[in-house]
Amino acid sequence: MDRFQAMQVFTRVVDANSFTRAADMLGLPRATVTTIIQNLEALLQVRLLNRTTRRISLTPDGAAYYEHCARILGEVEETESSFRDVAAGPKGRLRIDVPSPIGRLVLIPRLCEFRARYPEVELVIGMGDRMVDLVREAVDCVIRAGDLQDSTLVARRIGAIKLITCATPDYLERYGVPRSIDDLQQHVAVHYFSHRTGRNFDWDFIVDSQSVPYKMQGTVSVNDMDAYIACALQGMGMIQPARFSVLPYLESGALVEVLPELAPSPMPISVAYMQNRHLSPKVRAFVDWVAELFGACPLLGGGDNGNGECGYTPKAGYNTLREEIAFQNVLEQTG
Repeated sequence: MDRFQAMQVFTRVVDANSFTRAADMLGLPRATVTTIIQNLEALLQVRLLNRTTRRISLTPDGAAYYEHCARILGEVEETESSFRDVAAGPKGRLRIDVPSPIGRLVLIPRLCEFRARYPEVELVIGMGDRMVDLVREAVDCVIRAGDLQDSTLVARRIGAIKLITCATPDYLERYGVPRSIDDLQQHVAVHYFSHRTGRNFDWDFIVDSQSVPYKMQGTVSVNDMDAYIACALQGMGMIQPARFSVLPYLESGALVEVLPELAPSPMPISVAYMQNRHLSPKVRAFVDWVAELFGACPLLGGGDNGNGECGYTPKAGYNTLREEIAFQNVLEQTG
């Protein structure tokens, strides 16, 4: 049995979630694909896939084998691409992982530009706040906020996230508007806890040019940014999110900034990848492109792209985010 072909067939079946679609993409008869997977399972002496008449799913052994196959095939692809004509440009599958808010609000709205520049690169984008093992999960590079703890990664700083302290008008009406850090003793926060340690992050303020940590009281903790903002919008407490992630709510008045003169320290943001003497063209292309993108975003420590709103794209019929929100407010008031 050709083990390399078997790995290719197996990963294609998993990616397509179908024997038939995998066979079509590989240009093989479906019966051949089925036989290859059966022979592979016999060779490994484990079941890789659970099969029903309607769907397939990975077994625990299958999931582990898939991760190894994806990494090996990716390395083979990169080795081969390093010998191809450089003038042909970057190509191949590129797996990246980014925090959800950055992916949704900054990266995704501008992906058409990357696709137009590098049409031969197939992007596979994971979005979340959890720590990703680049080797085990076959991820090429990640975008991360804060200081990176993994010394095996090469990190390139591409910006800084501006943070903000904010709450809803209803919350501030109930608890009052804080004028100093001492006033925060009468307030509650929605906490954000670390995926890695499970501990709540302390709040941060700049007082007399010094970063001052502060422990807020609160009764709700989450580890997802969308949930974090949603809790604040329900009036459950104050939050300290990235400014770009709550920009629409600040524009509409759903959230109000407080203590702006004590704004938290900006959080560094970096794109990181594994140490490698020969950085693959597709990774280099993405790293350079994303650095250019963040460098033009005022809310991420860069310049201005013309509307001051980073990657956000207003809906059809509006020129800016402000116009869209203003029209939505009119609809709510009249509807």
